Amino acid sequence: MSSRDNPLWLQLWRDELTDFHQQTVNPLLTRFWPQLGYKKGSRVFVPLCGKSLDMIWLAEQGHEVIGVELSPLAIDVFFEENNLPAVKQSVGEFTLWKHENISIFCGDFFSLHKMNLGSVDIVYDRAALTALPKDIRKPYIKQLRSIINKASQVFLLTIEDADDNVTLEQAMGIDNEIKNLYAKYFNINLIHVESIFESNPEDRQLEIRVEYKAYQLSRKI
Repeated sequence: MSSRDNPLWLQLWRDELTDFHQQTVNPLLTRFWPQLGYKKGSRVFVPLCGKSLDMIWLAEQGHEVIGVELSPLAIDVFFEENNLPAVKQSVGEFTLWKHENISIFCGDFFSLHKMNLGSVDIVYDRAALTALPKDIRKPYIKQLRSIINKASQVFLLTIEDADDNVTLEQAMGIDNEIKNLYAKYFNINLIHVESIFESNPEDRQLEIRVEYKAYQLSRKI
């Protein structure tokens, strides 16, 4: 979230308007993560994590999971719903919630410093990028680059609405915005695409085509 969106995000959690939260672990995560060869004990950073169950799954694979989330309510619900007693401590501008190998920084992603976060082996971005307003995505990538290691990899899951002006061949390839945002700094490997017709949230009588994509990114040296 950008600073301008912070009050709205916090209000959504207070009002329990969290239909965007997935009730299960993301199937693309469980399908492709084991194939990517990430070592147990790797530190996995999950930006804009909410109360995602994906963090539980990653921790169960033997990783150290570090999230960042603006809403203290979302974090409280995450630990309570999963019966994970958490210890809290102040770290700079943040409150750090921790249970065994899961830690979540409560505060603004854009205020997080590399010295707070520590070494990061892998970034797991489950639609955090595509959830942001378009004008915030470049600052998001800039901030991400500033707080992760030069050797860090990114496992990126996106949800892309199909444009009527884009051919199916183009839609099944690397998205132009992903190229524009990442190509200067990362090597981009598109490892999976699913093209699905779903109900239009603005008109349930209509269907729209949506592409679910999985990317593996590595930093350019």
